Amino acid sequence: MSLIALADSDSYLKWAAGTAERLVASGAVDEAVVQLLASPVLPSEPQRRAALDRSRWRSRDLAVLRLLDLVEQVRVRRPQAVLVGMRGPTAAVVLRELSSLPDRPVLVTGLPGLAIPATRKALYYRAQADLMVVHSRGERRAFDTRARELGWDHRFALSSLPFLERRPASGDDIVFAAQALVPATVEERRWLVRRLDALARGLPHRRVVLKVRATANEQQTHAERWPLPDLLEELPDRAPNLVVRGGSMQDALDSAGALATVSSTAIIEAVARGIPALAVDDFGVSEALINPVFRGSGLLGSIDGPLDGRFRMPDATWAADNYLHTEADDDVATVLAALIAERASGALPARRPVRSTLGGPLRRAWDRKTALGPHDRSLIGAAALAVGTPVRAIARRATRLRSVLSP
Repeated sequence: MSLIALADSDSYLKWAAGTAERLVASGAVDEAVVQLLASPVLPSEPQRRAALDRSRWRSRDLAVLRLLDLVEQVRVRRPQAVLVGMRGPTAAVVLRELSSLPDRPVLVTGLPGLAIPATRKALYYRAQADLMVVHSRGERRAFDTRARELGWDHRFALSSLPFLERRPASGDDIVFAAQALVPATVEERRWLVRRLDALARGLPHRRVVLKVRATANEQQTHAERWPLPDLLEELPDRAPNLVVRGGSMQDALDSAGALATVSSTAIIEAVARGIPALAVDDFGVSEALINPVFRGSGLLGSIDGPLDGRFRMPDATWAADNYLHTEADDDVATVLAALIAERASGALPARRPVRSTLGGPLRRAWDRKTALGPHDRSLIGAAALAVGTPVRAIARRATRLRSVLSP
């Protein structure tokens, strides 16, 4: 049984490669290939090396395919399953194209890290997948409940986060895992870099490492308006032991003695290796900050708290329900095998999109063009963008006007 794993960005590449690796190791598939979709968030070579660092693909050049070429090679190679690891709008486009193939493969998808709260958009864009991989018992309950509320038919399977390692670290760096979206405002981000500087000054014998996903001119899954390294440069006299580091998170954790973040999945990677951690709550606890999942974990706290006890390990009951369950609980291999058997018997049902299909070919061209940008070179895509952009602007203005006028 064969699997093709597809990704469009740095974080999805790390997730797709790790998930494919685990599926091969579990015996769910015999062989797997990892490929990239040409898109506006295509990772750079250093980002690819970091994403693949602990996988069997770490020394290989990955094929980068345009959408039409990607669909054609799936049609020709006829894999039993395809793993679509991409941002929502792009995943929807790829899933729609693959679902229309004759004798189509089993379509698998998922999110590359902490996915609570379970959002409508996450399900909406991935409705044509046969299986959505989740990474904790809590996620499974949350997504199952959300799908039922929406009246959508999704199937979920549990798999440990594919990049977790259990080997202990051996350093004393304090690592801060930066995120593109949180904290959200430039004022909050400036406050954060000042606190990191103060932390470094208070501990001159330890390195404080600002771990980033992308350096200047590199793309990442979410656009970052105010990169923390840029704001760090605004400090008049930065602590010499406050450093910026790229590369893989696992390399950064090798020399870590503690980790802090607002809500990065890196916090799970850290505690899995026995590294005490802090989920910074100085900006609050809210869905916008992606950190309500840490309630009850014992990890929430202020970055200004006393160093003794500031970093800690999570509550054991919380951990078992949130990303640190035993791998024996994983059922993704079993569920995928059942779906592959359904496909072989011709019983795999068609998956219908839940998004509107009004507009026909022009709407599909719009979806492709807005997801792939300059990597979609079709004439109909250019036409759809020319027609759709002003129409969408008018529709949005009308929606805002209705919200203002409504009682």
